Amino acid sequence: MRIRPATKAELPTLQDIERAAGAPFRALGMAAIADDEPPGIALLEEFRRAGRAWVATEASKGEGDGTPVAYLISEPVDAAEHIEQITVHPRAARHRIGQALIEHTAQRAREAGREALTLTTFADVPWNAPYYARIGFRVLDEAELTPGLRKIRAHEAGLGLDRWPRVAMRRELTSGGTTPRSATTPRTAP
Repeated sequence: MRIRPATKAELPTLQDIERAAGAPFRALGMAAIADDEPPGIALLEEFRRAGRAWVATEASKGEGDGTPVAYLISEPVDAAEHIEQITVHPRAARHRIGQALIEHTAQRAREAGREALTLTTFADVPWNAPYYARIGFRVLDEAELTPGLRKIRAHEAGLGLDRWPRVAMRRELTSGGTTPRSATTPRTAP
């Protein structure tokens, strides 16, 4: 596996990964999430141009950079690096690819002086909040939400995502933090 910046030509592939990863939500009674359109090309391009769109590839020997099987987009929110989206194609699930993308983002965030990683996700979806808790994220209570996270949560509520319980989570990036282990790979909601 290799983690590298996404290329402009790969943005439609990231959308395909998103569509494929949405299918398991249908089995949880979340058809609206399964059928939700992925982030648009223009939005993905904004993250890519800002240097905040990363892909994981499974490059075989002699194949060059390989085709993306997962991606992560993030942006600074308050003093943290906020993971806007992380998605692993189902065929590549359970190989810690998502965790590798998160660790890559954590390292870059530390280098940029960020104090934490944050994300918002579904509370009860096994590959969402329970997964992130296993790799060192904790659920934030309402009083702990920063202004930026409050804005993100309000936007999500406006999109109807609060039909299912959602949470904001945080993982500290201080030197006292640990690097947890994982058994599965994630897909957060759009």
